[in-house]
Amino acid sequence: MKYVAVLLATMMPFMLLAPVRATEEALHIVATTTQASDLLRILSDGRDGIMITSLMGPGVDPHLYQPTESDIAAMNRAAMVVYSGLHLEGQFDTVFAALGEQGIQTYAMGEPVKEAGFIVGGFDLSDRYSNVDDPHFWFDPRNWEITALDLAEALAELDPQNAQAYRDNAASYTAQLQALFAWANEGLRSIDEARRFLVTSHDAFQYFGAAFGWKMQAIQGLSTEDEAGVGDIQATVDFVIENEIPVLFVESSIPPDTIDAVIEAVGAQGESVRVGIRELFGDAMGEPGSFGGTYIGMLAQNALTIMQSYQCMGVDVDILEWDAELLPKPPDDLWNADCDE
Repeated sequence: MKYVAVLLATMMPFMLLAPVRATEEALHIVATTTQASDLLRILSDGRDGIMITSLMGPGVDPHLYQPTESDIAAMNRAAMVVYSGLHLEGQFDTVFAALGEQGIQTYAMGEPVKEAGFIVGGFDLSDRYSNVDDPHFWFDPRNWEITALDLAEALAELDPQNAQAYRDNAASYTAQLQALFAWANEGLRSIDEARRFLVTSHDAFQYFGAAFGWKMQAIQGLSTEDEAGVGDIQATVDFVIENEIPVLFVESSIPPDTIDAVIEAVGAQGESVRVGIRELFGDAMGEPGSFGGTYIGMLAQNALTIMQSYQCMGVDVDILEWDAELLPKPPDDLWNADCDE
């Protein structure tokens, strides 16, 4: 936060300039995360003249990301800043407060989900509730439906001439999210309940587990600012061995060091465990233009990676065919799991 305070002080003369407001011709919106940017593009489809600036790229960890001078300049010019919220962008809190004082509209995507009562409390590694909200709400597609519909209304209020287009886009998209949930839910629950354990680098998948019937175990806590110690590694090793878990998963935005340490320690005790056939998307999506560079693709690829990784270890899995109406369509090579990698 010291970095942010200094940055805000240096930028304050700029931030006192009158921000650019929305017009019929142009609408500038800033999105912090890749998920926010993807949703904005879907909801604004067909709206000419909209400019969406995404601050964080693929593989960027939003817990640790610090706003740059150009980020603050972009937010100061925006009609709206859309962010995930629930302190996911932990380095931005002071910036968001300053933007509000300037009269720039900010929108937290997690807020309507929290108001609906679907946000869960965080866990520490001893399974005791902490006093923080788990910010990874988007890993339940039903939560993402709530956000999509609510953000469409916020955009309709900001840009009333195109209100119906935002609402229509949200309605079409939520139907897609329902189809995504149905596909992932049937496949992931086809694995025997006693085998459904998902072990990851940090605690980003509680909502995913609750949605699809899986038990979660993570080496680090809710934020990647939490450092994993020797005790955390050993606790995960014991959990893996006790529950005969065959595969662990690395996340795309987090170095694999802690997972590698667990695998090595499990091997040292004479047991065998491997890493998943692909990385999971955690706090950030994939490259723009790729299947995993969309919310639907990110969640579907995660589900497919988990199912295929367990299948490679001899676990019975029923992977359903992709719904032809569900877009984007996964690339053909994603269906071919290479169990030797």
